[in-house]
Amino acid sequence: MNSILKKVLTYFLLPLVIVGLVYLIVRSVMEPVEFNKQKDYRESIAIQRLKDIRDLQVAFKNVNGRYASTIDSLQMFYNNGKMKIVMQIGSKDDSLAMDNTKKLKARNPRIKPEQMLALYEAGQNLVFQIENEIPVKDTLFASRTDFRIDSIAYIPFCGEPVQMESAMKMVSGVKVPLFEASMPYKSLLKGLNNQLRINLDAERKDQGRYPGLQVGSITAPNNNAGNWE
Repeated sequence: MNSILKKVLTYFLLPLVIVGLVYLIVRSVMEPVEFNKQKDYRESIAIQRLKDIRDLQVAFKNVNGRYASTIDSLQMFYNNGKMKIVMQIGSKDDSLAMDNTKKLKARNPRIKPEQMLALYEAGQNLVFQIENEIPVKDTLFASRTDFRIDSIAYIPFCGEPVQMESAMKMVSGVKVPLFEASMPYKSLLKGLNNQLRINLDAERKDQGRYPGLQVGSITAPNNNAGNWE
């Protein structure tokens, strides 16, 4: 009986134990690798979304003199807002056009860009700039086939809302508009190894860094930089 038991332990149970230990060792090595791979992928999607929010915020500020306090405001601005675009008419490399423009302004110093545009369209060779108001959606991201305005409100891979704030703060004695938009790792990395995510958060906090992705800051002005840059 003891001989049979010994054979069972030697030829059946022992290999199973060895296979189990090898599996656990491989898993302990591969889990951080897979976690970091998925983290990098998710971050790449999230960073693009935060960059889009930043571009919208900058455009919003150029029109309104402040940053939007909610994603809804940014979406409304994109869908219904207008912004001024400076257009260059003619070429500054065209010496004849530059000379014609100089003579025209000398004769009529108060001539308006709209009047110059009419002369240009009538055939006069001129160089000047004119401001046009065009819909925001026809300018921002117009060449981006992957841009969806409805998506910017949400953190990728979890559907939770992007955290965003704006404020007017005194900086060097001057009131400055500020904003920040954030995606905490707790949301962005949801569904991945939770202990590895907790370790990542702790590491970031020990370094004095935000545990996630963030663009801009309402507490430490940084010229709208992202913490990945």
